[in-house]
Amino acid sequence: MKDETAILEAGEFTECKLTPRGSNYTYLATLSYEEQETKAVYKPQAGEMPLRDYPSGTLYLREYASFLLSQSIGWRFIPTTVIRDGPHGVGAVQLFIEAEEDQHYFTFTGQCELDLQRIAIFDVISNNGDRKAGHFLKGMDGRIWGIDHGLTFHYQHKLRTVMWDFQGQPIPQKIIRELEDFKRALDTPENSFISELQQLITGVEVEAFLRRIEAAISSGTFPVMGAGRNTPWPPI
Repeated sequence: MKDETAILEAGEFTECKLTPRGSNYTYLATLSYEEQETKAVYKPQAGEMPLRDYPSGTLYLREYASFLLSQSIGWRFIPTTVIRDGPHGVGAVQLFIEAEEDQHYFTFTGQCELDLQRIAIFDVISNNGDRKAGHFLKGMDGRIWGIDHGLTFHYQHKLRTVMWDFQGQPIPQKIIRELEDFKRALDTPENSFISELQQLITGVEVEAFLRRIEAAISSGTFPVMGAGRNTPWPPI
């Protein structure tokens, strides 16, 4: 199979069907590239519903920013994602994951704990405002994936998640070291993540993101659910 990124970037849309779920327009697409076909999830900017607290037309950029973060930090749980033009205009196009039916965060009890803890910290530093249980997929090979990252990187605290199982617990030292390594790598000339991020979100949001990394490392613990709306609805 050709490189996933090349297929997503250059593949021809041969099918594009609107899916019934979600408040924003999301399409299940088939892309054809050099006699190969692959399924993808297409979220066009034009299909985004206006939100009072996120700048209009930016959710697809935040989807891509989240993918880049997952790659840069080495926690590759987000399917390959690109930004490109499609039948309904520019948007995020993400590799479709064949997943086990009826599997989601609440069915993962006792499984892949370190992977789930990484995702919990990822949501803290990316400031994920909508982590539902159904945003987890279990691939046919047993691998855990995370999807739907449009509500991320706000400069104000927006964390809303179902992942409160670890609240108040120490962050595993392995994850702390990975965060520290990531932070150090950001200061090296060859690391382009921050410059790429600056093309996708505002400077204020980039600065807030860097502060959240520092805070996660210095606190060393998973955040505790406070007063207010801390969980998304519906939860799945």
